[in-house]
Amino acid sequence: MTAFDFRSAYRHGFARVAACHVPVAVADPATNAAAVIEAARGLDADAVAVAVFPELCLTGYAIDDLVLQDVILDAARDAIERIRAASAGLLPLLVVGAPLARGGRVYNTAVAIHRGRVLGVVPKSHLPTYREFYERRWYAPGDDQRGTIALGGADVPFGPDLLFSAADVPGLVVHAEVCEDMWVPVPPSALAALAGASVLLNLSGSPITVARAEDRRALAQSASARCLAAYAYAAAGLGESTNDVSWDGQTMIFEAGRLLAETERFPDGPTASIADVDLDAIRQDRIRQGTFDDNRRANDERARFRTVEFTLAPPTGDVGLRREVERFPFVPNDAARLAQDCFEAFHIQVSGLVQRMSAIGGPKAVIGVSGGLDSTHALLVAARAMDRMERPRSDILAYTMPGFATSDHTKRNAIALAESVGARIETIDIRPAATAMLTEMGHPAGSGEPVYDVTFENVQAGLRTDYLFRLANHHGGIVIGTGDLSEFALGWATYGVGDQMSHYAVNSGVPKTLIQHLIRWVASEGERQGVTDEEARILRSVLDTEISPELVPVGADGKAQSTEDTIGPYALHDFALAHVLRRGARPSKIAFLAEHAFADAGRGSWPPGFPEDERPEYDLETVVRWLRVFVARFFGFAQFKRSAVPNGPKVSAIGSLSPRGDWRAPSDGNARAWRAELDGAVAPLGL
Repeated sequence: MTAFDFRSAYRHGFARVAACHVPVAVADPATNAAAVIEAARGLDADAVAVAVFPELCLTGYAIDDLVLQDVILDAARDAIERIRAASAGLLPLLVVGAPLARGGRVYNTAVAIHRGRVLGVVPKSHLPTYREFYERRWYAPGDDQRGTIALGGADVPFGPDLLFSAADVPGLVVHAEVCEDMWVPVPPSALAALAGASVLLNLSGSPITVARAEDRRALAQSASARCLAAYAYAAAGLGESTNDVSWDGQTMIFEAGRLLAETERFPDGPTASIADVDLDAIRQDRIRQGTFDDNRRANDERARFRTVEFTLAPPTGDVGLRREVERFPFVPNDAARLAQDCFEAFHIQVSGLVQRMSAIGGPKAVIGVSGGLDSTHALLVAARAMDRMERPRSDILAYTMPGFATSDHTKRNAIALAESVGARIETIDIRPAATAMLTEMGHPAGSGEPVYDVTFENVQAGLRTDYLFRLANHHGGIVIGTGDLSEFALGWATYGVGDQMSHYAVNSGVPKTLIQHLIRWVASEGERQGVTDEEARILRSVLDTEISPELVPVGADGKAQSTEDTIGPYALHDFALAHVLRRGARPSKIAFLAEHAFADAGRGSWPPGFPEDERPEYDLETVVRWLRVFVARFFGFAQFKRSAVPNGPKVSAIGSLSPRGDWRAPSDGNARAWRAELDGAVAPLGL
């Protein structure tokens, strides 16, 4: 196995792919070969592993009867030979389009060339004969072809059943199909994906008409999503004959339904969509989606492909990362998508609570409010649920329970919001009961000593839950849990008699980074979500308050207890959580991605509404420091708390931590393997 530097994208399961458009010279293979070679040299300098060019790019697609001229067929073979020779010292696997004669027929083919070898030739399987297409006039369909073709003095594999596998880049398995092959109900790429192909290429000649670009885009996106693969598409453009049609040079790369890169259409010169494809993510997706392999078994006979191996030999150092890494995987950067996600998340929570309360006879909703993010959002959910059930909001029994460190600011916000939404609000001072308990336990804080340990904190947290459950008994209600997904991930909750426990946990599927945007969205929605201007003002005040459990009094330095100072930034923890839940990523890869996401606050996009003065930056040392905390807590001692979490709705497709759903793990596990993987990866960096 090649030894890569920590900062190499290839070390972390990525492979750089390019979908290229080059201007063509009609019926001039020598000139077109020179253009491909020039582009290939630039791609080599950019550490590209795989590059696909348009259909028949060595001759031009629209040369009609000229393709049957021996001069053109011979020149196409000469052009392939020139590219083969020039590729000897270049990194990319080049896949180019050319007409080739074999066995008395001419085929429209994709030719795979790498480091001085022609690896194989894939003929187009499906030839269109409708609208402006007349391909059967010149070409034979290649769907039934198997064997070899004489090319460059050697017999090379020929057929639609070819996969090209990089021996030194795990998971990089390439398949090529040609234009119309993508448009049929069962495309060759679907069978290739079942056979193991992770990077699907399409060499397209497709001329452009109004709205066809949207159709191509939808098909490429769908193919990548259904096949759990990358799909790179390169269409013909500049230089093609415009006798009766025109061309747009569309290129794009999708991965599992997500657009990674695309170029402007109708370019004036060479263009290329370039992106780093996550081969690890593709492999993990296929492992997790068992129906993918079930489909392979059902199509076993048709999904048998020949594999041609090649050695890529990519660079071992830092080549950058050519894809956007979302800082907040649970929070979209696109304004419309974020609004849609917030709408769905909020109403998933509301619907879940409505169903639960309706199913058990319509109890009152008992909730502890602190003026913090989680209880604020849970109160908003409860208020909207009451509206949906056509019940008075006074059936929400809200309690603020100040302890030894509760600030006037958060208490005022909690009371004001509860009053504003129409809930009944009462204050229960837990300090006398907490002091009595600490005294009876013999704890130093019971006699006034400033000993603020975990016992001191949990006496307060436990009393609040005790009161809520007994108040629910007393008033015929259920306790609405406020703990969120991030807290359950880290085990940042007091077990049993603390905020880990409730009758129904409306926030259990919502991470901390999303809750902030949900509250901001509810505030911006105003009357549409039953929120008054006064409530919106209070919500913005809550958003401006530092996250704190408010269990330890302000110190001599005047600084209040800070959750993130203790356990680390939720931005980094939610980032790690998403990559663990969604893809089972190694800690070293999470660290690599987090550094790219957070090293420079001025680079890349941020979720709409994210305050500019609060945009954090984290270097690799900081990322690794807090990732060690996440690994220790998530894979270690936090699981016993998650094994007993109450019911609550799943919100994000990334996953939840319910022991009855997305995450099932032993409560007596440990984090040693994950910690060792991370430590081993960053040790050469002195971290």
